[in-house]
Amino acid sequence: MERSELTIPRHVAIILDGNGRWAKSKGMPRNYGHSRGAKNLEVICEDAWNIGIKYLTVYLFSTENWKRSKDEVDGLMRLFRSYTKTCIKTAQKNNMKVRVLGDPTALAEDLQESLRNLVESSKNNTGLNFQIAINYGSRDEIVRAIRRVSADCVDGKLKPEDITEELFSGYLDTRNVPDPDLLIRTSGELRLSNYLMWQLAYSEFYFTDIPWPAFTKENLWQAIEKYNQRERRYGGVLDK
Repeated sequence: MERSELTIPRHVAIILDGNGRWAKSKGMPRNYGHSRGAKNLEVICEDAWNIGIKYLTVYLFSTENWKRSKDEVDGLMRLFRSYTKTCIKTAQKNNMKVRVLGDPTALAEDLQESLRNLVESSKNNTGLNFQIAINYGSRDEIVRAIRRVSADCVDGKLKPEDITEELFSGYLDTRNVPDPDLLIRTSGELRLSNYLMWQLAYSEFYFTDIPWPAFTKENLWQAIEKYNQRERRYGGVLDK
């Protein structure tokens, strides 16, 4: 099938894995890999939009990543400060709408402010919908959503019998964002790592050994080609 005939997934989620291992293979420190990974993300965002992807969600920093060494975490936070400022300019240049998933309250106040500025400055853009998951964990997201649902029940805004899957989805960080059609994980790992577990219930998964800093537009096309070979039945049976 020609690429012009492929069905392009509306929403792609990516676990950006392998930055540190890629850097080590080059004889460089782990944070060098994170820096190169951030630069590659800018390129892939533009590639995704040009291919026809409407939503792109990436896993930048998990609730578990705080367990890494202080030097690596501090380096990541410095990178995020720089990245968010650069992303404000990139979002305006490329008409990209940015949204933040996760609990930002554990981040430094200046980084929280930068993220708020990024979201606010891009909210009216009409290009790629770009979701950044930072201090994000799917279990944490679901627990936070349950707390909000419970509070609304206590306040009389909801009754337990009112709660449906659709209603609950509206309490998640991804409310008003369609569930991913395709999940890509780089660098050979074969697990979700607490990422979008509710939203990925019916997504197609694509795993590649290529580390994130080396992931290219061609690799993205390869994932889309594999996606087009799948039959999405959503628990049903396709008529033959």
